[in-house]
Amino acid sequence: MPIDQWSEDIFVVRLGDDPQFTDDMNAIDQNLSYHRHADVILDFSGVGFMNSTNISRLLALRQKTIQGENKLILCSTSPRLRSTFTATGLDKVFSFSDDVTTSLATLQLS
Repeated sequence: MPIDQWSEDIFVVRLGDDPQFTDDMNAIDQNLSYHRHADVILDFSGVGFMNSTNISRLLALRQKTIQGENKLILCSTSPRLRSTFTATGLDKVFSFSDDVTTSLATLQLS
């Protein structure tokens, strides 16, 4: 399973390209239904391409984390994906980090 429960309130999700991306997003959505007060780190190191459906799922997850007063960090995005976020203006909507370790440190400090 691509979801690691790093602690009681932090999930690390190692995303992959579709169809795994969709499966991963469904799994994290289910996990957040049970663990409403969990922060989420999405590791994009296995993602080479995102479509509009993927972006829509990310926005829905962001909304869910905001409602639960949780944090969502996207990390290990390739330059290609980063340009997609920038071109769509979503680089201002999501929080980004270099890698999982830095993301975990960021959550520990907040």
